[in-house]
Amino acid sequence: MVMVGGRITSEERSTLSTYIGVAIATVLAAGAVYFFILSHQEKKEATGFDPNRPVPNDATLKRRLKPEQYFVVRENGTETAFQNEFWDNERVGLYVDVITGEPLFTSLDKFDGGTGRPTFTKPISKDLVVEEVDTSRDMQRTEVRAKRSGAHLGHLFADPTSPTGQRYAVNSAAFHFIPIERMKDEGYEAFLALVEKK
Repeated sequence: MVMVGGRITSEERSTLSTYIGVAIATVLAAGAVYFFILSHQEKKEATGFDPNRPVPNDATLKRRLKPEQYFVVRENGTETAFQNEFWDNERVGLYVDVITGEPLFTSLDKFDGGTGRPTFTKPISKDLVVEEVDTSRDMQRTEVRAKRSGAHLGHLFADPTSPTGQRYAVNSAAFHFIPIERMKDEGYEAFLALVEKK
């Protein structure tokens, strides 16, 4: 680029604008690719269950979860009865922790407890959940949390209508549901035996 008399010609200005435009376009494209890969990686991390994957921190959970999910699992919230995703779900599959993807309940243990929330007779294993005394709201109840993630799931009650005498009344927002036909594709093939009727 040669300046004539210390001034930039219109041809030089046009060339300079082109270089700047190409540089900006390159930076924007690189940024878009970076964020696409980052979001794809985060989604991949959330698929399936890997016991070696660390539990995400709260900042990641706030970004990844819907507000009602975060409210339930991290702020001990309770969703509205009969107005939640899985209270009347009758499909066969797994209910997995919304934070870690760990399978906690199966459709075979789900029953209509009349609570307007997903209700189960038992978890897949008692070792997967923690029971704690909950004295909030001037009541004494047994709170149920996911052992690995610490997610608030719901409450445990005595229930003579349940085959086990217990009712796990949990919040839909604490779970992802993996239907049996998607279990293999989503990394849950090892858990198929848990949902296949005997």
